[in-house]
Amino acid sequence: PGLCRAAQQRRVLSMASGPTVMPTHGHPRRPLAALLLAGASWSTHASLTSPLRGGSSVSTAAMASANRTASASAALAGVFGHPSPTEVYPTYSDFTLWLVEEFDAPLDLDTDPIWTWSDGGLREGQVRFEKEAIKFEGGKMMIEASINDKTGPQPETCSHAESEPFTPKTLRSGEMRTRHNMFRYGRYEVRMRAPTVQTGNTTVNGNYISTMFAFRDGKFKHWREIDIEVTGDTQSSVTMNVLSAENTDAWRPDIQSTKGFDAKGQNVRADFHNYAFEWLPSGITWYFDGEKVGEHLPSDALPIPDLSTKIMMNLWVFNWLYGFGGREGKNNQYPMRNEYE
Repeated sequence: PGLCRAAQQRRVLSMASGPTVMPTHGHPRRPLAALLLAGASWSTHASLTSPLRGGSSVSTAAMASANRTASASAALAGVFGHPSPTEVYPTYSDFTLWLVEEFDAPLDLDTDPIWTWSDGGLREGQVRFEKEAIKFEGGKMMIEASINDKTGPQPETCSHAESEPFTPKTLRSGEMRTRHNMFRYGRYEVRMRAPTVQTGNTTVNGNYISTMFAFRDGKFKHWREIDIEVTGDTQSSVTMNVLSAENTDAWRPDIQSTKGFDAKGQNVRADFHNYAFEWLPSGITWYFDGEKVGEHLPSDALPIPDLSTKIMMNLWVFNWLYGFGGREGKNNQYPMRNEYE
């Protein structure tokens, strides 16, 4: 454990060495980093009704195909990631497009300059993250939770992502994350479909937590986190969190502020939906399909995170008590997948 912790500390220093967004002349800058994940987008309330695909602000029927392609290519100059050269992405006042991932081709998570994978997990969860659980198929990134039947290679006890030794668990799953703590103020959006608990029936409830979030790694130094969590308790449950703590590697209720949203009339397992949050010095605002559904203000108990973070997407299942993510975990059938497009 001592050697394991030393290796983790060295890796944390490496992870934190990427560029950060710094204030200018003592005042926070206007958001300069807008992020596009899996076909998602951003705004500063300028166009809240425009979805990522097929929205009126994205596709213009009168635009000729050649003009569309030329405009898209010009707009993508200097954009990181893997944007589509034929896609015209939304533009929003005060934000600059910085990173796009379309997943049109598989990513090599061992060599990609932006993205990698986690070998960690959660103390309160049933899953250990493995690279093999992250799959790229049909223009989508998928994370698959499956039973660990003890066949095949087992992950090492020493985890680069955790602050303690971490043994294999009853389930395997995955977490895709950026390599460095280099993302701060901006809009972060993902187009995602939550897992189906039982194949062919999206109405059966179970237990899962399907996510996109910003997270300061390593958490045992400066824990900063902004979450979107889609959970298995209903067909329409969305949880929004802010976490802030110093020098701790264990969750406590007082380090988290939580808000819930019920997307009534929607089945987030049957269809893809757009989930987003705007993270600014003045507050955090969450959106579901362009509709404002929650906010965290400076007047709330926890401060607005002000340190740079990684971007993460994962799928996990709570322990056998099913204290979060859905009480009906006994209904879970594996493998189950969440999808990002």
